[in-house]
Amino acid sequence: MSDSARSPAPAVVPAHFQSFLAFDFGLKRTGVASGNRLLRTATPQPTIKAEGDARFAQVEARIKEWQPDALVIGVPWHPDGAAHENTRRAQKFARQLRGRFNLQVFEVDERYSTTEALASGARDADAASACIILEQFLRSLEE
Repeated sequence: MSDSARSPAPAVVPAHFQSFLAFDFGLKRTGVASGNRLLRTATPQPTIKAEGDARFAQVEARIKEWQPDALVIGVPWHPDGAAHENTRRAQKFARQLRGRFNLQVFEVDERYSTTEALASGARDADAASACIILEQFLRSLEE
């Protein structure tokens, strides 16, 4: 498998990073969840229904409200691990978050998170998917 067809390696997350905001990036809707390391749970937040700069204004409002130590973004991959257009879009969004908000951004392989959210009967699949992404990330952290 080539480097471009591989999910990101688990990141080292400093122990003092306790609170996180997670995003399930989409072109028209971006799911949001908040959570913390201690409880290892995520809470859905209202989905951002905006594009371009309007999206970033809403992201900025969430960051000001929640004051997270870092951000988490779900990055989709094909089942075989290959990248596709939405992989690149999500990674670009992660780079933009780093640049605009000067926070560390952790990428999580989010294959099937939306499918799982829909299967659970979530009313807001985007926010539920962001919760799944964040809880997966929190479970991966060292005690």
